[in-house]
Amino acid sequence: MLRCRKVLQLNSPLVRSFTSSKHRRNEPFSPAAIERAEDDVDVCIVGGGPAGLSAAIRLKQLEREKGNEIRVVVLEKGSEAGSHIVSGAVLEPRALDELLPDWSSMPDHPLTQPATSSKMRFLTSSYSIPIPHPPQMSNKGNYVISLSQFTRWLANVAENEYGVEIYPGFAGAQLLLSDGPDSKDPWGKEAHSVQGVITNEVGLTKNYRMKSSFEPGMAFRAKVTLLAEGAHGSLTKQAVSLYKLRQKSEPQTYAIGLKEVWQIDPEKHRPGETVHTMGWPLDIHTYGGGFVYQMDGGLVSLGIVLGLDYKNPYLSPYRELQRMKHHPYFRDLLSSPKSERLAYAARVLNEGGLQSIPKLNFPGGALIGCSAGFVNVAKIKGTHNAMKSGMLAAEAAYDAVHSTTSAETSGGSAAADMSAYDTALHKSWVRDDLHEVRNIRPSFATSLGIYGGIVYSGIDSLFLRGRTPWTFKHHSPGANDMTDGTSSLDSSLTDPASAHKPIDYPPFEAPLSTDLLTSVTLTGTNHAEDQPIHLRVVKTRKFMEELKDGHPSVGAGVGAVRSTTDEGSAEDNQAVEEEKERRRKHVQTNLGQYAGLLGRACPAGVYEYVPEEGNDSGEGWNGHKLVINSQNCIHCKLCDVKVPTQDITWTVPEGGGGPKYTIT
Repeated sequence: MLRCRKVLQLNSPLVRSFTSSKHRRNEPFSPAAIERAEDDVDVCIVGGGPAGLSAAIRLKQLEREKGNEIRVVVLEKGSEAGSHIVSGAVLEPRALDELLPDWSSMPDHPLTQPATSSKMRFLTSSYSIPIPHPPQMSNKGNYVISLSQFTRWLANVAENEYGVEIYPGFAGAQLLLSDGPDSKDPWGKEAHSVQGVITNEVGLTKNYRMKSSFEPGMAFRAKVTLLAEGAHGSLTKQAVSLYKLRQKSEPQTYAIGLKEVWQIDPEKHRPGETVHTMGWPLDIHTYGGGFVYQMDGGLVSLGIVLGLDYKNPYLSPYRELQRMKHHPYFRDLLSSPKSERLAYAARVLNEGGLQSIPKLNFPGGALIGCSAGFVNVAKIKGTHNAMKSGMLAAEAAYDAVHSTTSAETSGGSAAADMSAYDTALHKSWVRDDLHEVRNIRPSFATSLGIYGGIVYSGIDSLFLRGRTPWTFKHHSPGANDMTDGTSSLDSSLTDPASAHKPIDYPPFEAPLSTDLLTSVTLTGTNHAEDQPIHLRVVKTRKFMEELKDGHPSVGAGVGAVRSTTDEGSAEDNQAVEEEKERRRKHVQTNLGQYAGLLGRACPAGVYEYVPEEGNDSGEGWNGHKLVINSQNCIHCKLCDVKVPTQDITWTVPEGGGGPKYTIT
């Protein structure tokens, strides 16, 4: 979290590319010496997904309705809108109907395939047994879509119909804070306000030296900042911790969703059919299930979702997906000379529900969409709630911008108060949507077990419909303390490897199932190879403290730390030894106790625990060291959530890097 200094004022329209010729090639990076370009906006939205774009559109609609201009900027870390978006997805159009009532008559809208049926099956290793599904899972009136395509269309509407400024390739890296306490946090304590964001630097080497193409990150100074980063966003974690937004809520819980898109034999295509599965290949101790959504154009979206509270560190989400396709039901659907796998993707999603929603507002901004966590687990949908939250936040932001302008004129505080959004959200149908199903997901984590959870959730969804005097909690005895807002409950529920046996996964059967790296090539993932590693081996709280003190390289490796300190000084020697010690402890615990969990859990092959060669670097343990293949990262955030030591902090890479999803 940086307090911006030495800024250069730019006038709109915004110009992204500029170079600083005074910087010499390979010169060490010093944040204190950097002059940043600054741009003033009314509302800065970090994240160009459905929630962020809905907020942007609603703000510009209010501009038309009320006549007061408002400048809205959306920062999207992907190379284009939709390139980092992945979901099942079946869209409930409720929020879209409110936002754009005439969407069905708009050109090129992607809602071309209505859902025609909803089915649920219980799988054994050989059989597929039809079972009743909860009424919340009915898809009548919904649409089977690619959320990536839907997001690109929504971005086009925002930009071309409403004049929203969308900047792809801009990765929000730091919160821009006021110089001193100028407001109160939601709990009444004096606090610095958020006054915008700073984007990531471009043109740094892995060891934090400036290339000839170096460009400093830009400071977007905003009256209101809306964080719409998706589940477990990096700036969201900073805001939650800084303002203790989870002080009165349950910890968030997560799942990992992995999916593939296939072109299948036309004779087996049943457009609009939606199927959900329970049971095999998951064991009775692991929450999750599969899905098959038949899209328009002969495409099928299929995948698996696993709760990240799973206990067995030998489990591989990717191998579970590949094994699932060996089931006769999937084999029959996919095994044809006319079938072809077109896409692969993965992303964590929120499962905590109503009780895990944090305080939504903070001084100068708010959390919207999956940054806050509005997924309805029983429906297996969250886009409708995410969009509605963005719309409600937009209405509060519009009022806050103009009241802030008045306050500035009269010499009062300029920090926007977004508490009206938190109030409005909890009075909206989003709250009702989540309240009805609040006990379903946590029922699977009680002493009842998975089968008990199935029975309870069936009774609740069919008869009780949430009309109970109790609300289940997510935490369990022995779970780690979650009060700092950055630690993961799911990580604390992982068993040591000694309590389990390795899982004997079947061999791959190409093209039905393939090795991981073959799948990763389908994501279109690309990162500049020589850039700072964005997967830091450091606890989030420590990273935030070092970032505030002007030490951005912490956790990025010894070479990076040396470049941003006075090499050879006492401070440098201490920083280097601390960097080595963090990695050594990480390897010792994660390899020694958890059998290198991340090497199996990551759905992109980013993490490896490999034998050390040559001299002992001081970073390894028991002859092994950690290797991070950050160029493979598909931005799913699993590592940050699941690592038992909670010492992987996901930060944004250079803007524009990462996956390039098109039909996910």
